Amino acid sequence: MAVQALARVRDRKCGRFSSWDVTGRNADAWRIEPGETRVLADIEGPGQITHIWMTQGSHYRECLLRFTWDDAPHASVLVPLGDFFCLGHGMVNSFASQLFTASTEVNYKINGGCALNCYAPMPFRRRARVELVNQSKEPHGQYFYIDYERFAAGELDGDTGYFHAEFRRTNPFGGWAPEITVNTPEANIVNTGRTAWEHNYVILETKGRGHYIGCNLSVTNFQGTWWGEGDDMIWVDGYKWPPDLHGTGSEDCLNQAWGMQPNAYPRNGSSIFETFTTANRGYPVHGRLDGGYQTSYVFHLENPVRFRKEIKVTIEHGHGNHLANEMASVAYWYADRPARAVAVPPVEKRMPVLRDNLGRWLFDKKNQCPGKPVKLNPEMRKMKAQWARKQRAKK
Repeated sequence: MAVQALARVRDRKCGRFSSWDVTGRNADAWRIEPGETRVLADIEGPGQITHIWMTQGSHYRECLLRFTWDDAPHASVLVPLGDFFCLGHGMVNSFASQLFTASTEVNYKINGGCALNCYAPMPFRRRARVELVNQSKEPHGQYFYIDYERFAAGELDGDTGYFHAEFRRTNPFGGWAPEITVNTPEANIVNTGRTAWEHNYVILETKGRGHYIGCNLSVTNFQGTWWGEGDDMIWVDGYKWPPDLHGTGSEDCLNQAWGMQPNAYPRNGSSIFETFTTANRGYPVHGRLDGGYQTSYVFHLENPVRFRKEIKVTIEHGHGNHLANEMASVAYWYADRPARAVAVPPVEKRMPVLRDNLGRWLFDKKNQCPGKPVKLNPEMRKMKAQWARKQRAKK
């Protein structure tokens, strides 16, 4: 609720779906079996979900949240549990933002108990159905609240949109020269026009009418140096060059600068900060994911990107898309009617990439979902050869 609306007294019915023990005892978590889908809330409209709280001890990538509005034949929210709340890599950590918060005693750890909150308003006209899908091989324990209010007939404005969220991943991204270090002359190629349109990492691509309000972006940094310098490029209502919005670098797109910092602000920040995850590089401690993991978020609350027909939100991975790290993201937007969220990769293809006790990445092809390779052009070939000559000269 906006601050200016707090004093408005309205005749609305409030309610809650939760996991409370209906026997009156204290077994307040739902047990969801492997492969089972459970309906957490089924709400008659018109109304609005006002707050979601969830806590659990595991399965942040294995479980999916699925929201369907107005009996649409498809989900408009389809995102792994942790990623929906801006926690990537199956990792938990405490942070606070305007739309999402998380609180845990086991920061920077894979799995572990964590309280998750979402405050994004989610209005609907006829019906809202919220489901959790357990795609793990184990029973899943879930505590939850889903708070809502019902509106009077005709109270919902005609221009009120439906909340959407979708998950994308490339593991690894199909960069043209992952051996080249960021911010070197060899990485500074021209990336314009259709080359950028076709090869940038895609955060959101959807049709319809609405406005994009932000994303979270997770990177597993295989190269180990700075993973940024990628310009964000957003096309509104079709391809053109230059795009409608063109940025200047990854950290700039995420409203930071000179790299990322361990800050979690209302509208932007690092919910998982790479330097902290590298504190014990080369030696996992009590299940910690060991180094190289970043999740950042940015919300365009005052400056949403509005579109009438379609939108494509992208970002380079390294300038000119030369890097080949793992990339995952969740896009958030509102649309004038329920749109279809993209399909999520199978559970084995969205799990985090781990390291062994020596700090080496454990790559497994059957668990990868590679991005489309960037097609080499003459300049890229030239820069790869130039970099190789430099490296030979150092030996």
